[in-house]
Amino acid sequence: MKRAFPMRSAALAAFACAALAGCVNLAPEYTAPASPVPQTLPASGVEASTPLDVGWRSFFVEPRLQGTIELALANNRDLRVAALNIERARAQYGIARAGLFPTVEAGAGGSRSRTPGSLSNSGEARIASQYSADLGLTSYELDLFGRVRNLSEAALQSYFQTEATQRSTQISLVAAVATAWLQLAADEQRLQLARDTLDSQRKSFDLVERSHRLGAQSGLALAQAQSTVDAARADAAAFDSQVEQDRNALALLVGATPPAELLPAVPASPGSDTAPPPAAAQLLVPPPDLPSSVLQQRPDVLAAEHALRASNADIGAARAAFFPRIALTASAGTASSTLSGLFTSGSKAWSFAPSVSVPIFDGGANRANLQVAQAQQKIQIATYEKALQTAFREVADALAERRTLAERLAAQRSLLDATSRSFALSQSLFRSGASNYLDVLDAQRAFYAAQQTLIGLQLTEQTNRLSIYKALGGGWKES
Repeated sequence: MKRAFPMRSAALAAFACAALAGCVNLAPEYTAPASPVPQTLPASGVEASTPLDVGWRSFFVEPRLQGTIELALANNRDLRVAALNIERARAQYGIARAGLFPTVEAGAGGSRSRTPGSLSNSGEARIASQYSADLGLTSYELDLFGRVRNLSEAALQSYFQTEATQRSTQISLVAAVATAWLQLAADEQRLQLARDTLDSQRKSFDLVERSHRLGAQSGLALAQAQSTVDAARADAAAFDSQVEQDRNALALLVGATPPAELLPAVPASPGSDTAPPPAAAQLLVPPPDLPSSVLQQRPDVLAAEHALRASNADIGAARAAFFPRIALTASAGTASSTLSGLFTSGSKAWSFAPSVSVPIFDGGANRANLQVAQAQQKIQIATYEKALQTAFREVADALAERRTLAERLAAQRSLLDATSRSFALSQSLFRSGASNYLDVLDAQRAFYAAQQTLIGLQLTEQTNRLSIYKALGGGWKES
């Protein structure tokens, strides 16, 4: 419907309507859900510090590991996809936000037509020309009930969610690279131990074989010695394969083949306390009575909260669909039958065409859309609560393991010393003829198993430090 009134009056009416836009917001007021976890984190039982503000470069003090992580942050494809997702979400927010502003377009056109005399009132052929130039806006929605504004808010929260997800992806990548690097260090130590044990077993077999030829040892002892050599060969081959698989896994995480200078150094003494490197990561655990609210700063929890805020805005947009929509279409410019007269006095032209649409019957689509948005909000509340519960459990599990690690390591080192002495004594007794070779084999197996277990415990101790750091949200403050 068009109504002729001066252009100035039309502009004033448009501005008045625009001033009213956005004065009503039908989205429910956002309230953070009550925390479904205890108010404080579990006691650690060890020296306290806070890893939340410690960047990964300060946490991982092993230079080779630092270099490997830097390479992964530059080349990992998952992290690259996460960064591109941020760019896409930023662009999507720009699209949604553009709906808050009118789209102004400039246009120019011209037409010429010839009407034959048989169709003309005068009986003569007629040529008509029309030229125009205008500036206008098309179907600009006055956001009286906050529909467009809530759609924009939902897109903004989705953007924030994507940013938080990218930080969470970085934490996971840093943790995965460090775990793979430490696993490679441990398996290389296991491989070196298996090879050293194989060399020792072969020397023992040669000794038993010579004694057997001289009649000092039975065929049973020779067969037992051979079995230990074969078992050691199998272990060495298995760990050799495992080390190669570890390197492949690390290369996949890094996104490129790590140079040799960034790989863990092979220890000279496999049974020592040198690998995994005890200085690879700091020991950072929460102080006593640290409130569990710190978990809300974890990027994955923040992502869940932004998703919840977005679902709130979606409810506002769904509610606004029940109310009338007012759209403005207007243009102003010049029009003339001749191109030369396009900008002469008296050629001004304008149009103003507001429209109102009121939902009357839609088959229940608006109500269904609102129910979908409300259900999605409930899903996001549950997702947010689950994220907090998962975060709390990860911290609690890591601290529970930390409380017993020192005792387990001390006990294993003591066991290693005992089995080492037992092995040495059994060898001396065997050489003096006071014991049979079966005692030597039993002692050697116990010593070998104790060495392997200690390597595994050292790896567990290092990965536990990493688990605490990751569970408390560390690792994303540095890129």
